[in-house]
Amino acid sequence: MADNTFQNDPDGARLPIKIDTTSNGEFEPVPLEPRNEAANALAHEWASKNAKHTGRSRRDFMISASGAATTLLAVNHANAMGERPKKGGKYDINPEAAIDDAAAMDALGGEEFIFDVQGHYVNPTGAWLRDVPAGANPFLGMQNACVQNADKTDRAYLNCLGTEQFVKDVFLDSETDMMVLSFVPSKRDAEPLTIEEADETRRIVDAMEGDHRLMLHGRVNPNQPGDLEDMDRLAADYPIAAWKTYTQWGPDGAPGFFMTDDPGEKMIAKARELGVRNIAIHKGLAFGQHSYEHSTCADIGEAAKRHPDINFILYHSGFDVAVKEEAFTPGEGKAAGMDVLCQSLLDAGVGPGSNVYAELGSTWRFLMRDPDQAAHALGKLIKYCGEDNVLWGTDSIWYGSPQDQIQAFRAFQISEEYQDQYGYAAMTKELRTKIFGLNATKPYGISAEEVSKRASKDALSQRRHAYLENPDPSFTTYGPKNRREFLHFKALGG
Repeated sequence: MADNTFQNDPDGARLPIKIDTTSNGEFEPVPLEPRNEAANALAHEWASKNAKHTGRSRRDFMISASGAATTLLAVNHANAMGERPKKGGKYDINPEAAIDDAAAMDALGGEEFIFDVQGHYVNPTGAWLRDVPAGANPFLGMQNACVQNADKTDRAYLNCLGTEQFVKDVFLDSETDMMVLSFVPSKRDAEPLTIEEADETRRIVDAMEGDHRLMLHGRVNPNQPGDLEDMDRLAADYPIAAWKTYTQWGPDGAPGFFMTDDPGEKMIAKARELGVRNIAIHKGLAFGQHSYEHSTCADIGEAAKRHPDINFILYHSGFDVAVKEEAFTPGEGKAAGMDVLCQSLLDAGVGPGSNVYAELGSTWRFLMRDPDQAAHALGKLIKYCGEDNVLWGTDSIWYGSPQDQIQAFRAFQISEEYQDQYGYAAMTKELRTKIFGLNATKPYGISAEEVSKRASKDALSQRRHAYLENPDPSFTTYGPKNRREFLHFKALGG
């Protein structure tokens, strides 16, 4: 029976841990493996059983900690089955958590400072819409309550991507304390979110006394006329925390660049001149074969060695869905994937704890479905970049609220077998706390006192506390989920 107190999914038909085919729009959605499909089916079956056992409606059960635990336990079960069970890791959750919220919170709860260094927001009324063909309905697959009731002919459903929905998904339905708003690669006149609109969103959060809950990137494509020159204006007019660039992108099909090439060197010089020395670089998640080499991290070790005063923050950490992450052997790395980053650092003599930071946006979200790849990816990043140099990011809002990513990361443990065989670190509470937020305080220049202030009981925290008295998460994702949606999405990028 539906629970009429909920506007979103009153029947509890959606799982709280969203392992599906959703993409951030930078790679074609990857179909789930049979074991993933089996895990989702088993989670639905167990959720109904456990809801009945605990005397709750299915929807009430789904929004509980036990609902999330039940889903992850089903993932564990499916990954352990078959002729080739996954051995790299699992979600370390007591089976009692499936019906006991306190036990579930032991695994899924926490009080870490969570600083998401890769977030996205789309202006639902922006100028980018003028380039959308008549009759087209971008992002129509976003199934929210307002989507269901909106007039699709005038694109009113896009209001689901407005600031209120953004604040709800990120700051009410998840435990995120801070976020950096980032950008997608685009021509200068075709941005789904301009810097002015990003700053206005930040101001909205500030107006709720969520003091500096959002930080801003400045988008720079140094191989595009006008972008290097515009860095002066961005730095003068906005509180730019980092520059965002895509080395594999070029305007009108132009080739990409390496950070060691002339465009990259000029961007680094300008960043140094302006005093904003964080450069966030999209590495991995290749846009097909065009400039594929520039999507790899082959240039990062040398760039970091040349410019030790610049922080290179690698969005996606070189992860590519087309490359299976396995153990790395120095000197025998693949030509793509995270092995390229590891080898680049070794070749340049850049060790752990350097000015290279590996970021997990979209990477962790994809790895949640495969514990073997998750163990290798996290293990390699921690080993070669350093336990102080792996940063939390989710690439939300494309994946909806990032709360499920937070819960899954809290529970994931690299197996002792993989720790012993490959020299990977155990995922301790202390290590997770660093990755969730403390590591990012160094490149972003946030003091320990500011961290305490941002995590204190400000008005936004109070609003979240009141909201959690009667929460109504949607458990939906917003990015493209199949090839057709992906191609429509890419057509908007200019």
